[in-house]
Amino acid sequence: MAREPFLDALGHRVLLFDGAMGTEIQRLEPKREDYPGGNAGFNDGLVVTHPDWISAIHKSYLDAGADCIETNTFGSNKIKLAEYGMQDDTIEHNRKAAELASKAAAAADGPTRYVVGSMGPTGYLPSSTDPTLGNISLSEIREAFLLQAEGLVAGNVDALLIETSQDILEVKVAIEAAHEAVRSISRRVAIIANVTLDQYGKMLLGTDVEAAYTTVGRMGIDVFGINCSTGPAEMEPSVRWLAANSAHPLLIVPNAGMPANVDGVAVYGMEAGEFSAKLGGFLASFERVRIIGGCCGTRPEHISALRTIIDAGPE
Repeated sequence: MAREPFLDALGHRVLLFDGAMGTEIQRLEPKREDYPGGNAGFNDGLVVTHPDWISAIHKSYLDAGADCIETNTFGSNKIKLAEYGMQDDTIEHNRKAAELASKAAAAADGPTRYVVGSMGPTGYLPSSTDPTLGNISLSEIREAFLLQAEGLVAGNVDALLIETSQDILEVKVAIEAAHEAVRSISRRVAIIANVTLDQYGKMLLGTDVEAAYTTVGRMGIDVFGINCSTGPAEMEPSVRWLAANSAHPLLIVPNAGMPANVDGVAVYGMEAGEFSAKLGGFLASFERVRIIGGCCGTRPEHISALRTIIDAGPE
């Protein structure tokens, strides 16, 4: 049986993304020596030192019913990897992470599963006049994302996910880099552009969802979405606007509620039932919402609950 392409599947059914990677990594209680070079907190580096851990997390989400798993590459653009002295390995590192996820997806039972290449922000804000955060050229950002996208595409991802974006100018540059990486192959790779909005519906530098979508909606993307920062309730006004005005399928991936600071640690308190009910309401109310999943604080049980909601239909 031929493997159904990602965008073909999206055309006739709701797709379910996985949940948080960082949450699951921390449950393994990694020690400093588990990370490359002893760089505690370098979660992306576990692809190198503990690929078995990352494979097991991918499998846990696939077993929970996820249609799509994200590569463990959120911070694997060249600029972020340079913090750990790995900038020269950007392509190979991303390729390895993509192949790890692809192997897990291929081994899963049931319908076709898809691998989505995660491309998080560089940590800079090119639109800002801040002397530190804005002190970077667009060509440097473009190269950082281009090398990452090339590695992910080489590792056979089905889609590139520009996610948790806080500066719309950086999103534009990342989309351009993604297109350039895809042009060199004879295989269709979807491009998804996500922005992150605070509880007031604004990106970090004040861009609202209308301006964000208007800015990138005609850049050849296949899906537009919102992820991270808040829970589903805070996203609802932005989802409502997008559902009424977007020409693209929408991806909605909230946190498990708004974070609470408990002894200096962010705690996400929304349980699987409440989380899935809220996203199920989005599916029922907004026809353009075609991908759902979980961000910070979500675990396999959240994804399993979403699977039940999707399977109950109607879509």
